[in-house]
Amino acid sequence: GKIVKGNELISFQIISSVGTARSLYVEAIQEAKKGNIDGARQLIEDGVKIFVEGHRAHASLIQKEAEGEQTAFSLLLMHAEDQLMTTETLKIITEEFIDIYQDKFNR
Repeated sequence: GKIVKGNELISFQIISSVGTARSLYVEAIQEAKKGNIDGARQLIEDGVKIFVEGHRAHASLIQKEAEGEQTAFSLLLMHAEDQLMTTETLKIITEEFIDIYQDKFNR
């Protein structure tokens, strides 16, 4: 089968958007820690919007492969997928932290 060209570009799109989302999630925890729960939740929302761009870029690769195009293995793509998965996990943990801090500050 054909090898998909532009995997590097797609990988960098994933890493870039997901990296930005990750930074926003970490910032959200810091804001929640200070008691700024609304600000923290807004940062999560902003992060999700940017994360989705990386998720869509990744989905485009999966779609191409489903259509019969062979995706070339690369460490760069593997790194991008690692960033995608760990950032998704970080979002879940961040939301839990925000809930905990909200409870703490509402006592």
